[in-house]
Amino acid sequence: MKQLLFVYGTLAEHPPREIADVVHRLELIGDGFIFGRLYDLGEYPGAVLGSWRDKIFGKLLRLPEDDAETLLCRLDAYEGYDPKDPTGSLFIRCRTTINRPNHSPVIGWVYEYRGGVKSRPLIKSGHCSRVPE
Repeated sequence: MKQLLFVYGTLAEHPPREIADVVHRLELIGDGFIFGRLYDLGEYPGAVLGSWRDKIFGKLLRLPEDDAETLLCRLDAYEGYDPKDPTGSLFIRCRTTINRPNHSPVIGWVYEYRGGVKSRPLIKSGHCSRVPE
C-alpha cells in the first residue's frame, strides 16, 4: 500500500541536516493543503487539525514502498512522536485528508502538534516559509 505524507514548515522547504537524508528519499507529488490551524512555535510551526475554515499549505510526498516503515520511524523520532506513548509525544502522526489543486483528495500521514497553543501566534496565511539560520 502506498504511504503518503503531508509536510509543512521546515520539512516542506528546507529539511534540517539530521533528517534531510530521509526527506530526500521521498517522492514529491506536489502542493497540497489540509484543514487546520498553523501556529508559530518559535523554532518550527505546529499544525492543529480540526478547523474547517482554515487551511495549512504544504507538500505531499510519497514514501518508497520498500522502506516506508523505516523512514516513518526516523521521521517519528525527529518529530518527537513515540507510537508507544502518544499522549506523551510532542507531535502525533495521524491520518488526514490531503487536498490538492485539480486532483481528488487523498488520505495520508501528517504530524499534528499536541502541545498547548493558547499563547502561540496563529500563522493566519497557513504558509510557513521560514528559512533556517
